[in-house]
Amino acid sequence: MDNMGEFHQHRPFSFCPHCAGPLGNRLLKPGEPERLVCGDCGFVYYLDPKIAACTVTSYDDRIVLVKRAIEPAYGKWVIPGGFVDRGETVEEAAVRETREETELEVRLTGLLNIYSYPGSIVVVVAYTAAPVGGVPRAADEALDIGLFKPEEVPWEELAFPSTRDALQDYLKRFYY
Repeated sequence: MDNMGEFHQHRPFSFCPHCAGPLGNRLLKPGEPERLVCGDCGFVYYLDPKIAACTVTSYDDRIVLVKRAIEPAYGKWVIPGGFVDRGETVEEAAVRETREETELEVRLTGLLNIYSYPGSIVVVVAYTAAPVGGVPRAADEALDIGLFKPEEVPWEELAFPSTRDALQDYLKRFYY
């Protein structure tokens, strides 16, 4: 999720969603980034961030990680999570994504942290979670599922900076 910064390196849209006129970069206010503005109707297309919701879940005193079956970072380990759908709460998305990727039903136990990185369009909201049903199994978009003791976390095989940062925050809060 974090290495999507390339999205900002080119103009992602060329035409206005209101009138189909051409979009161009324009500085609207000093000190702000250039915005996409329609040359015909003046509509300003704000490029907002994408929100991802994730969980750090402990199952039998082990941390649940998922091996990604999709790009980016195919084959790397992540905490369960994904993008929030429009109209869905961040909390609902965290529970849904965890279920979709691990087949675990979880209850959120707290907000771990929020992670954002320069150049990335993704803001990651990470929660701590406890299982309330199901058995961990690799499900949608997962090659494998792993249950790791804190000393077994595969740090060199983690997919994103947010995964590393969330796990470090979790271990500081609950183990060290």
